[in-house]
Amino acid sequence: MGIKQIIAIASAKGGVGKSTICAHLASLFSKNFKVGILDADIYGPNQHLLFDVLNQKPEVQTVDGTKSFIPIQVNNIALNSMGFILDNDKAAMWRGPMLSGAIKQLKNLTQWGDLDYLFIDMPPGTGDAYLTVAAEIKPDHVLLVTSQSNLAVQDTIKSKVMFDRLKIPMIGIIDNMSYSISPSSDKKIHEFTAINLEDEIGLKVLGSVPRTREIGNFNPEKSSILFEPIYNEILKIIQ
Repeated sequence: MGIKQIIAIASAKGGVGKSTICAHLASLFSKNFKVGILDADIYGPNQHLLFDVLNQKPEVQTVDGTKSFIPIQVNNIALNSMGFILDNDKAAMWRGPMLSGAIKQLKNLTQWGDLDYLFIDMPPGTGDAYLTVAAEIKPDHVLLVTSQSNLAVQDTIKSKVMFDRLKIPMIGIIDNMSYSISPSSDKKIHEFTAINLEDEIGLKVLGSVPRTREIGNFNPEKSSILFEPIYNEILKIIQ
């Protein structure tokens, strides 16, 4: 059966919460489906930190002279990341070809088994990593993440243009850190002048996520109910 569908979580802008969004969605999907995460952010992998498996390493098997990885299993999610391979205090100072090769190997040399969905936590930018993912991994869908910051919106527009050119279907946008919630009244506090993301970017907004401690401090044992409406919207599109 292999991997039925691959969903890339992406944005050209760094710091908009791609990794956290990816972890929350994968956790929700894993309740009903077989799920994996490929952390393709070679320069700043975070999934091993979010799932609190910093000190674990994938088992390496050799079959017919070829080494392969057995992904870490955490809460019914198969996980592999460059964060397992690099030392925690070292940076991947690699040029484009090495970056592309590492992403390709992480995907192809991992024994994912049978998965309904493989989520790819993409790095920021629009360069070599994206071209490699498009050509070698071939996602079925892309989910874009942005915030209400004008800089983030402008970079997300670039992401959309790139995926249009690569002919990879986009599910829509998640408006992350869209607002805060007053601890005394549960009132929404908007920190930016509201931007109509559907008009600006030209994609459907699947949901808005607040800036909260619950979401920022991801707990793999407990999925946030704030993501359930987004989960349902995604399923309507991809099933």
